[in-house]
Amino acid sequence: MEIFQQQLVLRARPRGFHLITAEINDRLSAISHWKSGICHVFIQHTSASLTINENADPTVRGDFETYFNKAVPENDPDYLHDYEGADDMPAHIKASMMGVSLTIPIENGQLALGTWQGVYLCEHRNRGGSRRLVITAWGA
Repeated sequence: MEIFQQQLVLRARPRGFHLITAEINDRLSAISHWKSGICHVFIQHTSASLTINENADPTVRGDFETYFNKAVPENDPDYLHDYEGADDMPAHIKASMMGVSLTIPIENGQLALGTWQGVYLCEHRNRGGSRRLVITAWGA
């Protein structure tokens, strides 16, 4: 069994849902000889999240943004935590709803994602800045 771990710093992106599968795959060349394994991807932030969903039609990502903005609106007068702006507390809530990590099987040296699946960075802040991921894989 081998273990691989690397940090990936993602460039700043605007608020929304962004495919980052290729950026993760670029870091996984060390596993190309593995027959099977597990890859864990963790985001080190409280106002962005990760998910797996549709990788072909970009309207899906837009619809995700629309849904979450309706479900968790900005400027709710009941929020106490608003030190960094109207998008701050909603971003924390959205990140908790979506989750901060993914576990993906590895098969024949690559992520075993379905045909239409891709990894999304879910950026919940208007100006979230760069985001750090820790990618850990184990397999043989």
